[in-house]
Amino acid sequence: MLWTRGPRLGASPLRAALGLGRGGSASRAACTRRGQAWQRPEGHDTGVQVYNSLTGRKDPLIVARADAVSWYSCGPTVYDHAHLGHACSYVRFDIVRRVLTEFFGCNIVMVMGITDVDDKIITRAKEMNVSPASLASVYEEDFKQDMVSLKVLPPTVYLRVTENIPQIISFIEGIIAHGHAYPTSKGNVYFDLRSRGDEYGKLVSVSLGAAGEPVDSDKRHASDFALWKAAKPQEVFWASPWGDGRPGWHIECSAMASMVFGSQLDIHSGGIDLAFPHHENEIAQSEDFLQMFSPDVFRLFCMRSSYRSAIDYSDSSMMEAKHLLLGLTSFVEDARAYMKGQLACGPIREDVLWERLTSTKGAVKAALADDFDTPRAVDAILDLVHHGNRQLRAVTKEPGGPRSPTVFGAIVSYIEQFFETVGISLANRQCVSGGGSSAALRSVVDELVRFRLKVRQYALTTPEATREARQQQLQERRPLLEACDALRRDLAAHGISIKDRGGVTSTWELLDPRTKRQKPGS
Repeated sequence: MLWTRGPRLGASPLRAALGLGRGGSASRAACTRRGQAWQRPEGHDTGVQVYNSLTGRKDPLIVARADAVSWYSCGPTVYDHAHLGHACSYVRFDIVRRVLTEFFGCNIVMVMGITDVDDKIITRAKEMNVSPASLASVYEEDFKQDMVSLKVLPPTVYLRVTENIPQIISFIEGIIAHGHAYPTSKGNVYFDLRSRGDEYGKLVSVSLGAAGEPVDSDKRHASDFALWKAAKPQEVFWASPWGDGRPGWHIECSAMASMVFGSQLDIHSGGIDLAFPHHENEIAQSEDFLQMFSPDVFRLFCMRSSYRSAIDYSDSSMMEAKHLLLGLTSFVEDARAYMKGQLACGPIREDVLWERLTSTKGAVKAALADDFDTPRAVDAILDLVHHGNRQLRAVTKEPGGPRSPTVFGAIVSYIEQFFETVGISLANRQCVSGGGSSAALRSVVDELVRFRLKVRQYALTTPEATREARQQQLQERRPLLEACDALRRDLAAHGISIKDRGGVTSTWELLDPRTKRQKPGS
């Protein structure tokens, strides 16, 4: 879930319910029911329209300052490896962050909270016969390594719950003072949901029940949730005004976000976005997943759906993303071959391509400004690639007309820049496995393909020969052509496809390592 600055907007649901995310201004909370009029807050208009789940429509994304946009991200509860639900959540919001930064000029200051003390951590630590602190440390580092593998930019700063206990206690005291929480004789502190009437449910667009917590006898209402949990035997605890205990899961992000950003918070992410549809492969760990698909493929998969939609993961959807990425890479390689004079084509409709490039840039910017509509933005890029491929039709002889490398250079530059902005590389080397240098491998393949081309050109060239002599020479050189064909087949078995372009030149590209099919779109 992505919360932004505005009426429902601005902070975590708990902060908003307490009136802590609006800068103290009642005028900012002008909307109290879904569909009611929205009052635009003061600040910088980013140029992006974001879906407002309170009003049921898209409203402007307003931040306090473009040069310091405050973003609090609910990080993981570090008791196990990250699964694909976590991965997709963080990749999606990393894309949103990159888009805001590069396309809309926002300087993001991101804080991520790490929950390093929790019921699940304590339970897992007991099972493994280790301390909760050591378990949390191991899985925090594991999470960070997963994020690096997924090419997710790190936050500006990490905050751990265990390092901010005094601030959390102070925050809880403030909630009690406002009459929205109550301590019990057992040493627990609960948020009194009914103290806010129905406002809390309106802010989060759901009616919150017990939130999975046990119904304890010292609760006033079954739906109240723990802000502070009394210590249990042999569990980690801290001293507090209500006795020894530890923070409840609901309070941590709210307290730490307020500690860093005060009453002004532009963007808050987390919560519902971690809900991941269950299927037989859902428990797959990120590290195992990345052995099958590259981080770039997974990132493109995430871009093919809205950041606020459910995750529709399947092997077929991942393969589709992989084929799309390979098709994009194939187009870039072919365009570069044309620019270098290695690919002979018919006349290029340069005016049409320039017009397509201009309209694509506008369509992409409009899509991203429309609630970060990455599926529509990618579709616009794919349409440009389709029209570019239609122009790159190889011919057997070098055409006599003028060449048009400039327009293809501009198209390639724009496409590569777009995907680089959202964290995707179109370089062929991303698909090369193994521990060696990918750059060195590409150089070796380049030299091998060039040598094969020279051999093939020699075998096919019969200058100033009679028909009979030409047939004799071709027959004598047939073993050379057969060797060239055999080399092409052998390389295809290793995932490398050689394209012979009418005897003029040869280029190569990578095949899908699982299907050994050529990339689509070429």
